[in-house]
Amino acid sequence: MALMERTPGRWPRPVWHAPWKMYRVISGHLGWVRSIAFDPSNKWFCTGSADRTIKIWDVGTGTLQLSLTGHIEQVRGLAVSSRHTYMFSAGDDKLVKCWDLEQNKVVRSYHGHLSGVYCLAVHPTLDILLTGGRDSVCRVWDIRSKVQVFALSGHDDTVCSVFTRPTDPQVVTGSHDSTIKLWDLRYGTTMSTLAHHKKSVRAMAQHPKDINSFASVSADNVKKFNLPNGEFLHNMLSQQKTIVNAMAVNRDGVMATGGDSGSVWFWDWKSGHNFQQSQTIAQPGSLDGEAAVYALSYDVTGTRLVTSGADKTIKMWKKDQNATPETHPLNFKPPKDIRRF
Repeated sequence: MALMERTPGRWPRPVWHAPWKMYRVISGHLGWVRSIAFDPSNKWFCTGSADRTIKIWDVGTGTLQLSLTGHIEQVRGLAVSSRHTYMFSAGDDKLVKCWDLEQNKVVRSYHGHLSGVYCLAVHPTLDILLTGGRDSVCRVWDIRSKVQVFALSGHDDTVCSVFTRPTDPQVVTGSHDSTIKLWDLRYGTTMSTLAHHKKSVRAMAQHPKDINSFASVSADNVKKFNLPNGEFLHNMLSQQKTIVNAMAVNRDGVMATGGDSGSVWFWDWKSGHNFQQSQTIAQPGSLDGEAAVYALSYDVTGTRLVTSGADKTIKMWKKDQNATPETHPLNFKPPKDIRRF
């Protein structure tokens, strides 16, 4: 973003977005729900939990379709392949598993992590799997042969978020050491290290249409960067003031973030304006302190949002169809002091 765009009065005015509301709460897990992934057909989604199970749910009705067991610790990472009938899972038991969804069983395991595996991503165009964990390493696996292609080492603490792009041979990792690293997937080397955050980078999100930009979140702020070189664009215009564990962006430019306090905030991607602040309520039987949001994900269309967390439930959100700019005005004020950014 050019400097002129950041000067007072020239900050991009946000697009109006309808507010989101919760319309369904799903119960079924017996532990914290740590991960969510959608099927590319958008018919079902899966959740991984501290109860060591993976459950598959119908998107339309929210009914339980299947429960899968095999992990012996909580399941922290899930991904569904768009090119194969495979689902991948990773957990605190150091295990990374490949599930065949036609047989509903594990067909491959990937061994190499020395501690819990916190995040997982499937390359959109190559048969490559990426996993990051407490051993501070992001490991690159050949899906079919189970061979570890690279061990991307350089972080000083847990690798807790990872994604890759279909166009460039590039991997992006975020870590508890408060840095983001850009890696060259051809050589397994570091391209650059982004040290803009002051706290752990627990989540990152790539815009579905504008794949040349991504956002990262830490307890200090939400920041946007350009790819492939990692130029810093700007901070979001508000601070959630809690540990933020998860974030996602849909095609309409609505970014959602979920935090330890149970807050779910909605942002306009382009301007960084926070247009809605919601607070999830811990479900009956849970402590007030168990409202934390640990995972969130949009469905394929971007019209539904699924959140999950410490109260063991899964919550589904959608836009309020009756809202208008008159009933829910923007209340947007351009930033006055450029030094904040």
